[in-house]
Amino acid sequence: MSVWLPSAPCTPRACVEAAGSVTAVPRAVLRLTAVLVLLLGGVVLCPIGGRIPAGAVRVWSRTVVRAAGVRVHVRGTAAPTGGLLIVANHISWLDIPLLAAVRPARMLAKYEIRQWPVAGPLAARGGVLFIERDRLRALPGTVARIAELLRGGAAVVAFPEGSTWCGREQGHFRRAVFQAALDAGVPVQPVRLHYRLAGGAASTAPAFVGNDSLLASLWRVTSARGLVAEVEVRPALAQGSHPDRRSLARAAESGPCGARGVHSPTAARAAVPAHL
Repeated sequence: MSVWLPSAPCTPRACVEAAGSVTAVPRAVLRLTAVLVLLLGGVVLCPIGGRIPAGAVRVWSRTVVRAAGVRVHVRGTAAPTGGLLIVANHISWLDIPLLAAVRPARMLAKYEIRQWPVAGPLAARGGVLFIERDRLRALPGTVARIAELLRGGAAVVAFPEGSTWCGREQGHFRRAVFQAALDAGVPVQPVRLHYRLAGGAASTAPAFVGNDSLLASLWRVTSARGLVAEVEVRPALAQGSHPDRRSLARAAESGPCGARGVHSPTAARAAVPAHL
């Protein structure tokens, strides 16, 4: 276990339900092909990511999720400009395009991704910030780098739970990344992500946990029927509203009224004013 990436107990065998059927195979193949083409296009464009208009990034992000067969309900908005630390719970690879649809931002990722062939160097050129999770001595420098970007007006996305969770189980927000927002004097934008079926029941099918492979997760999502992603952009925590990173992390994790992990599908559907 480390400060940046604690271990989650969630595993594909124990936590993730199957969501497809044999009859869904042709549809899943079409969806998977579309998603892979879109992701490949995104990887190719990574090196010029900083010059792509934010609106185009949002459209691409929404298209990836739609291509996977997932409907998206969004409640709330994030500030379109200015330094902003966006923090969210982490369940799936789908979280990344969902948050990019809220506001395009620099993404934090584990350093191991930097070592991947082709995708690693391209991601680095595209502005991904890599965290050396096993080197505690590198932590202050990472926080300082994030703070510098925030002061420069960039948005940065972090998953402070440090690992993906199935959605039924959740981790606690680690405090280190919140220090960057305090040092830069910028607000923190909490976002809560939740996946369910069209009928309202929570679904773990999109979860990307444990030793799950990306291809297996992609297939599970694209073969599922009636998946819905709910994105709740909660009120931003203003600069100076919390005196230290501990209280700031707690406030970002708990959300309004201190309710953590509480979800009512009926109430959520009634409150969501927009969909993608």
